[in-house]
Amino acid sequence: MLIEREKKFCKGINPLWGKLSMIATQDIVLKTYFKNRIVLGQENLPDKGAVVLAPTHRSRWDALMLTMAAGRRITKRDCRFMVTVSEMQGLQGWFLTRLGCYPIDKKNPSLISLRYSIDLLISGQQLVLFPEGRINRRSKPINLEKGLIRLSQLAYRNGVDVQVVPVGIAYSEIRPKLFGSASICFEEPIEISKTGRKAAEQFDLDLLNKMRSAEEEAQKAIGRIS
Repeated sequence: MLIEREKKFCKGINPLWGKLSMIATQDIVLKTYFKNRIVLGQENLPDKGAVVLAPTHRSRWDALMLTMAAGRRITKRDCRFMVTVSEMQGLQGWFLTRLGCYPIDKKNPSLISLRYSIDLLISGQQLVLFPEGRINRRSKPINLEKGLIRLSQLAYRNGVDVQVVPVGIAYSEIRPKLFGSASICFEEPIEISKTGRKAAEQFDLDLLNKMRSAEEEAQKAIGRIS
């Protein structure tokens, strides 16, 4: 079912482009750009089952930090990014469609995109969804969109045990600079075990607190806060 839907909806992960991307981004770009790349709480990454990574969103570097710290080399699983339709355009979109990314219209999500997301979780994949929905460079109060909990509860109703991992990402400067430092922290996962409005509100509160805590730890690691 997943493979058939993937053929109709997106291109999945191209083995060649996937390997080349890991070499280019993790072995060259990240190591060249940042003098320090700190990873905290990696033991909190589940080694099996459906996983949703829920990171703070501070820079376009976030995606590379996530694949470095939680991608195939670490978890034996790829990071499957759910991205906005606008990001899947042009040359960037050509590459993203071959690296496991797939589009979703946040204002009017299609049934096929939601169904594909559920299929990925059913097959034990690792999804990445930025709960803030957009880059928040100056760490303003975190405002969570409703897509993550709706997707997670929908998967739970389809018999999937979903673990949501709160993630905090920080850089030594608000706009990451050459030879600066970067840090990423993984909090203990939150298991989806209930559905409904009250459960969703409690989940959002727990996720918000853990994302803040993870980001504070990431900031401490690079000296942004003491």
